[in-house]
Amino acid sequence: MDEFKPAPIKPLLSVDDFGKVDIRVGTIQEVHDVESSKKLVRLEVFFGDHTREILAGMKTEREDLDALKGCQALFLVNLEPRKMAGYTSEGMIVDIGYADGPLPALAVPERSVPAGSRLG
Repeated sequence: MDEFKPAPIKPLLSVDDFGKVDIRVGTIQEVHDVESSKKLVRLEVFFGDHTREILAGMKTEREDLDALKGCQALFLVNLEPRKMAGYTSEGMIVDIGYADGPLPALAVPERSVPAGSRLG
């Protein structure tokens, strides 16, 4: 087995820059296949007072995408909406590991918290 070597740390951010990032807990309500894409799925995510559609490139990373239904995870919610494969993504899921090689894992709260709770 190859030894894991972490990627280099990205450039430093100021506290003010980090304060602009809005990461919240969302509850995944539905997972839909994006048929026109080899990697995208469309998530319906509840944030306490509203639901958003978030596209994620996780189709080939997990055997049972339906197992994500009901899971809480962290989402970046203040990104500009982005068109992908005919849909508009209204945020980004925080998925650990993909860029570094290990099998990706969701960033999740240690216990259930109200949907919409903010990081920090």
